[in-house]
Amino acid sequence: MGDYLVRATAADAQIRAFAVTSRQLVEEARKAHNTSPVVTAALGRLMTGAVMMGSMLKGDQDMLTLQIHGAGPVHGLTVTADAKGNVKGYADNPQAMMPPNHLGKLDVGGVIGPGVLTVMKDMGLKEPYASNIELKTGEIGDDLTYYFAASEQVPSSVALGVLMEKDNRVRQAGGFIIQLMPFTADDVIDRLEQKLSAMKSVTAMLEEGNTPEQILEMVLGDLGLEITDTMPVQFACNCSKERVEKVLVSLGKTDLQEMTAENKEVELHCHFCNKNYIFTVEELRRIKDGIKDKT
Repeated sequence: MGDYLVRATAADAQIRAFAVTSRQLVEEARKAHNTSPVVTAALGRLMTGAVMMGSMLKGDQDMLTLQIHGAGPVHGLTVTADAKGNVKGYADNPQAMMPPNHLGKLDVGGVIGPGVLTVMKDMGLKEPYASNIELKTGEIGDDLTYYFAASEQVPSSVALGVLMEKDNRVRQAGGFIIQLMPFTADDVIDRLEQKLSAMKSVTAMLEEGNTPEQILEMVLGDLGLEITDTMPVQFACNCSKERVEKVLVSLGKTDLQEMTAENKEVELHCHFCNKNYIFTVEELRRIKDGIKDKT
């Protein structure tokens, strides 16, 4: 079965929850960008978090962007997601390496280093909503947990994980977000905290064969869990030669004239999916000639 996300409520809607299995979409990103294992884990966690946060958006055209700028060797990560389960992303330095951490695991916090997380939501207004927070650990789940509390005033628990095979393929990937509504009773909060403190890692639960529904059942089963929705999620880039051509149009006639004068084809690159688009000299002339002169 492909990657998918579930949405749920519990404790008579005092809690809302999201869980996702994302192995295939993280593997697609790994193949597209040829990322090192630790960068695959970092980018995979951010994409997994983003696809769940994207499902919280209200409008079909709304877009979420998560950007991390860090002092570590990966330098930065950029991920975008929409409300329909589509997510894409890239790393500034996809081949960055880092020794394992003290637990012998991939050191995501180390490869990112101290830095800043920026969350942008484009909801069709004049300016997108943007919020910046300082990274707490660089492990991404902790940082998104802090973002929800600090910027959205929503107490949350974000758990994300990516497990790699020895041949560098993605073995497991997924995560969950549990959020408390403002009216959540104290006894519900106490029970939830006890459950979360005893939970295994996301990848351990996935490795045992648990589905997103079963993972939420482990956390919220005794709090009246209700699955409200499921939807497929995927790595998807909406770039195309036609969209890239608009970038060339935006340069204007003068710049395009200079390009055609060099009599060389132009290659433009999509960071998100690593595709290249080649425009011949004839195509550049056609684009230039199609631009109306300003009057």
